[in-house]
Amino acid sequence: MPHRTALRSTPSPSEGNELRFCGTCAFSRACLGEGLDKAALRELQCLVEHIGPFQPGEYLFREGDPFTAIAAVRTGTVKTFSVDSVGREQVLGFFLPGEVIGFNAIHGARFPCSVMALDTVMLCRFSFPSMAALATRISSLQSLLFRLLSQEIKKAALLAGDFTADERVAAFLLGFSRHYASRGYSAHRFTLAMPRADIANYLRLAAETVSRVMRRFQDEGLIAVNRREVELLDIERLEYLAQPVLR
Repeated sequence: MPHRTALRSTPSPSEGNELRFCGTCAFSRACLGEGLDKAALRELQCLVEHIGPFQPGEYLFREGDPFTAIAAVRTGTVKTFSVDSVGREQVLGFFLPGEVIGFNAIHGARFPCSVMALDTVMLCRFSFPSMAALATRISSLQSLLFRLLSQEIKKAALLAGDFTADERVAAFLLGFSRHYASRGYSAHRFTLAMPRADIANYLRLAAETVSRVMRRFQDEGLIAVNRREVELLDIERLEYLAQPVLR
């Protein structure tokens, strides 16, 4: 990935400093869980390079790029995707603030898919060799890396089953709800930065099917949609629908 000058942004809910990571950081829990002293925390902070902004449609990584670092989304939304030999795109996932990109590149030492910004994106870049070396000395950081890798595997397999369109769409919406809630945002109202076609591609459904399910969810009082802003009106019913997927 080309070098970019570190730029400041204003992510919510908090910025980082020499004593803590910003509130969206995927590694902040390691600091809190370990009770790191100033020296150890500064050592971890020294691995962070803030890069961006990336504009909508801009590549963060391309399929086949050498793997040297993992990147945590600081602000914005990104998608991962691959393109087959005849030019068909397959959306593999979406990453939100606090989520980490790049674990699937460890084995082959190259990115197996492309990563693109869906809106204005800032990243925190961590040299993976340096992070791995530091993890051997900070037990909570090592544990967190394993948990993040496990989450990546689970996320990739989430929609692999034979689920209905209703189950897939409900699980998709609840995934966003739970992510935002875990980072201090509203669990009920959020913006989907990706177009419906990308959602359908990711869910392995036709775009018309996703639109039809969303309209029916609105008619039944489960959600309200205003362009790309979604409000979950009945989370309990959505959880019932999504239970086979999220289990």
